[in-house]
Amino acid sequence: MSRDLPELPDDAFMKVDPSDDALFYEPARLVTHIDESASAALMQFYASLLPRDGAVLDLMSSWVSHLPYDLTLSEVVGHGMNEKELAANPRLDRWFVQNLNDDVTLPLADESFDAVLCCVGVQYLQEPVGVFGEVRRVLRPGGVVAVSFSNRCFPTKAIAVWRALDASGHAALVRLYLERAGFDGVEASVLCDGSAGDPLICVVGRK
Repeated sequence: MSRDLPELPDDAFMKVDPSDDALFYEPARLVTHIDESASAALMQFYASLLPRDGAVLDLMSSWVSHLPYDLTLSEVVGHGMNEKELAANPRLDRWFVQNLNDDVTLPLADESFDAVLCCVGVQYLQEPVGVFGEVRRVLRPGGVVAVSFSNRCFPTKAIAVWRALDASGHAALVRLYLERAGFDGVEASVLCDGSAGDPLICVVGRK
């Protein structure tokens, strides 16, 4: 049970595979985790959301960030679990490897980003409120966090409550995470309904 979400069952954040996440993510997986239509929809959504010349943190990233090609940003910092994947991401100016299930504290300065993105990774967090509390700390006033997810996951590493919910339940759960972490105006948008490919939902909160 997460200490920040006592209303959830004791086993809500348990995983089928409790072994060290670092072992699971050790092999580089240079694949996309959403299809082309979902990726294009996310890129378009980012284009409408992110400030030009802003500083962006891509949390739980890999070799693809889904950022619009023509969007100029002052800095893009990546975080992930695999060094090779992050090194292969052409949009990252710098990056770091960290297991957020072991340590939620981000090695980043207060109020240093205009936006934080988290694409198809939220389902693996075991202390999500702690992580998003750190996200809020590193965001500047007025900054935005965007958490996107589909129906895909590594099932042995996804938390139990995620595996038990449908898409609307996932959106409600992520909204709870962000509101409990102190974000305002939290809203969910359906970017792809899944009728012609992968579904995709993005939950956005503001500091």
